Amino acid sequence: MLAAGTAVAAVTVLAGCSQFDSALGQRQAVVTFRNGTPMAERLTVRAACAKPPSVTAQPLPSDVNSPYALEQVIYQINKASDADVALLEQCLSKFASVSGVTLQDASDQGS
Repeated sequence: MLAAGTAVAAVTVLAGCSQFDSALGQRQAVVTFRNGTPMAERLTVRAACAKPPSVTAQPLPSDVNSPYALEQVIYQINKASDADVALLEQCLSKFASVSGVTLQDASDQGS
């Protein structure tokens, strides 16, 4: 009985560790825009800069017409190389409507 309980506990700990490890690999580029940037411009930036390999824009929200839709554009860069991230940043720098880009990983979230 004790051995079964120990085995269950070990499996639970290992499952928790694998979820934690997969979260550590999550990287994002969060793009913010200048006040008053129209939705059409935000959509243009989102599409234009998702070209480098391993750079993926997060899916569009279900209500794109909401005033809060795409306040930020988030690109998943989990598997992107430094060169891919540099290409993304170079693309974003071409748009005057982009006010900033923050690169973050799972350890940055919630702080």
